[in-house]
Formats: sequence, structure tokens, C-alpha cells
Amino acid sequence: MPVNLLPPLPTALFAVPGVRLGTAMAGVRKPNQRDVLVMELAPGTQVAGVFTTNRFCAAPVQLCRRHLDLLGVAGGIRALIVNTGNANAGTGDDGLARALSVCRSLARHLAVEVQQVLPFSTGVIMESLPHERIEAGLPAAVSDLAPAHWAEAAEAIMTTDTVPKAVSRQVQLGGRTVTVTGISKGAGMIRPNMATMLGFIATDAAVAPGVLQALVKDAADLSFNRITIDGDTSTNDSFVLIATAQAGHAPIHGLNEGDGAVLREAVVAVAQTLAQAIVRDGEGATKFITVQVDGGRHEDECRQVAYAIAHSPLIKTAFFASDPNLGRILAAIGYAGLSDLEASQVDLWLDDVHVVTNGARNPSYLEEDGARVMRQSDITVGVRLNRGTARTTVWTCDLSTDYVKINADYRS
Repeated sequence: MPVNLLPPLPTALFAVPGVRLGTAMAGVRKPNQRDVLVMELAPGTQVAGVFTTNRFCAAPVQLCRRHLDLLGVAGGIRALIVNTGNANAGTGDDGLARALSVCRSLARHLAVEVQQVLPFSTGVIMESLPHERIEAGLPAAVSDLAPAHWAEAAEAIMTTDTVPKAVSRQVQLGGRTVTVTGISKGAGMIRPNMATMLGFIATDAAVAPGVLQALVKDAADLSFNRITIDGDTSTNDSFVLIATAQAGHAPIHGLNEGDGAVLREAVVAVAQTLAQAIVRDGEGATKFITVQVDGGRHEDECRQVAYAIAHSPLIKTAFFASDPNLGRILAAIGYAGLSDLEASQVDLWLDDVHVVTNGARNPSYLEEDGARVMRQSDITVGVRLNRGTARTTVWTCDLSTDYVKINADYRS
């Protein structure tokens, strides 16, 4: 079961003017489940994205980058096509041809150009994409297109997820109500650069050319690039931000003040909620863990320490067992790569329990206090390096026996 995470209520998801969504059951891997999503975008919609850094990036990622380089800033992207059940990664030129065939088929259905379609895939790596099944399911997905189908869309992109992930926000820009709605999928093979997931956020805000790419990168860095479940970076990570300019306000030219700052805050909030939902639905997760590191000289070293803690199997299994074996956290801080770190300056907390002071066990710390916190489903690990003013936050989960079972049986 996910950690304090409920399915989204369809009534709480706001339609985004300029976006229609349709799903289909194409039988990509399993029958009788939604596994194809089509998103149709109004003319003039801008699209920007960030993608995996894995050198074995999937064929659809390669095509997305190519099509966005041609048309994204110019507002020429008109559709997205997503399939689950097959990643189309590690498939070479044949994988590219199959992904392009899917784009070409959807382009015919929507009367747009093939380069105006962005493809996305998720699922098993190094298996041929059954593009004929996806293309056979496109008529049903296109006929299902409607502005309100965000909940169905969230369900259609799930793989090992147990809960669909979707959220909406509305803000006022230039006296107009602007909507920001997003969906994501992910539960395993989660590690930043990007975090292993698919994420799609759409808004009807009007954004000046060049600003949208900065916004999607900013949102990714503050959300999907702050989560880890198992430290594995996928071949298919994609996070896309869509702006339809349907709201009717003056275009946003910057993100640091006024309406630009309001829009940035809303997009980041949606992205962070989706990112945290991925961790809460981590494969076999029973604990949601926030790792906060402050007092660093710069954010990069805070991030190094945070991920050393968040990636450690020893720490994650201790959290699963509710065992306050907290020396493992000190060990992770010590090997995080800060060669000049003074251990005697470090402080450590579990929630409000002060565990370590000046690099050693706090004389007032009682193990029963640590055990009490470790039994909680939501836990905060606080580290203070006491060498500067920088800080960062990372979200992770425990590592359970169910994680092993889920991944051992993934292809069954």
C-alpha cells in the first residue's frame, strides 16, 4: 500500500483549456487495462521538456528531443502519445522506426505533421515495441479525447504504480484564472537526472518563448530531481511542461517577480506533489522519508550528503525495520565525498529528537525516542553540517522485502 497517498478525485482535477486527453486498451503487454494515452494540444501551444541522462536513452526520448528542437519553442507541437508496458529502449534503429511509425499513425488521425507528435514509452527494456497494437488502439483513444479526462490519463500511464498520480492548482494571473494540472507515473527505478518517471504538466498560461524551458528545468530541479527510491536512473525519464496560452493574460516574460513568480510557484507545487507521490508509492514502500541537510557551504554538497543517506540500502532497510541503528546515517554522511568535513561539527535529528551533537551521540538521546520516530510512516531526517548557510531537501522511502518481490516478478 502507498504511504499516506490516496487516488486523486476526478472532481479535484481541473481541465486545462487547449488540452484534450483520450485513452485506450491496446494490449501492449497485458489485456483489459488502459495502456495508451493521447494528448491533443491546441494550435500555438508551447512545449518544453527535460529528459533522462542515461546513455541508453529510449527511442521515444530521442524522437522527443528531435521534435522539440524543431518545433517546441515555436509552438508547433500538437500531440503527445504515451504507451505503457514497453519502454522501447535498447532497441536500436528498429526501435526508432517503430516509435516513428506510432507518431506517423497518430499524425494521420489528428491531421497534423509527424514532427508535431511527441512519443513516450515506459515498461520493459530491450523488447521490441508492438507498434501495431498501439496503432490499432489509436482510433479508440482519439474518439475518447475530452478536456476532463485527466484521471483516466493518470491511470493509463501506470506501470507498477498502485495509485494514479494527478493534481491541480489554480491561480490568478493578470486578473484571469489560470489552471495548472499534472500527472505522473513512477514507483521503481527512481533516481534523479531525471528521476525515473514520466511527468506531464499543462497550464493555460501564456508564456513568452524561452521562459518555458527555464520553468520546466527549474520545476524538475526542485521536485523530480529531489527524489530517489532505489538509485537507478531509467532509460525513459521524461518531464514535459505544456503552455496553451488560452487564459488570455499578458505573456509571462520572467519568473522572479509578479505573475511570473506566481506561475512558477504553482508549477513547482504541482511538480513537487507529483514527485512526492512517486516516492509514497515506491515499490514496497512503508515509510516516506524527508532528508533535510543544511549548514553547507553550497547546495551541491548538501545534495551529496542527502543522497548518500537516501540511497543507502543499510539505512533504508533500518527504516523498514523501524530500527534506530542511526550510526548508519553518520557513516553515510562520512562517505558522501566531503573530504574536508569536520565530523565534530555535525548534528543529526530524527524529527524533533536530537540524536547527534558535535559529531557524537547526544548525551540526552534515548534509543526509545529514536524507535518511536522510526515507527512513524512519515519521518524527517535532519542533518546540520555547521559550515555554511546552504540547504537542500530530498525525498525517499524505505527498502522492504516487497521491493525485492515486485522486481523479481516484474516480467512474470
